[in-house]
Amino acid sequence: TSVLTGGSRRLNRAHIVELVRQCAQLHAAGHRIVIVTSGAIAAGREHLGYPELPATIASKQLLAAVGQSRLIQLWEQLFSIYGIHVGQMLLTRADMEDRERFLNARDTLRALLDNNIVPVINENDAVATAEIKVGDNDNLSALAAILAGADKLLL
Repeated sequence: TSVLTGGSRRLNRAHIVELVRQCAQLHAAGHRIVIVTSGAIAAGREHLGYPELPATIASKQLLAAVGQSRLIQLWEQLFSIYGIHVGQMLLTRADMEDRERFLNARDTLRALLDNNIVPVINENDAVATAEIKVGDNDNLSALAAILAGADKLLL
């Protein structure tokens, strides 16, 4: 989240614009791009005007539920400048541990890539609890790379 917020309470749109510009260049050069994002809770805090991060899981899930739609809307808006479509995938640890769900997630991700759509993946923080969270997005990125059959992972 700190990459997208610059350590503040708000999404750093200028930074995200630059990330999208670089990804669009790679996409235009024929690379298959997968975005693993964070920031749903930060986007929810910003939208609802929460000055501090709440302590309870339920309150954080509320912010994630509100913020995720704002976050994917921002990614879509910025990629559309370059004529690139995005597709949202929200995952939990259970999606990685259950074989059928893993295969479904893999097939969806690969279908998006095969159709030149940039997958935007985030952990499903609106339903994930401390026990089922994948963890930080470095772990989620590694799992997404496995799902995509990637030969490179840039963090």
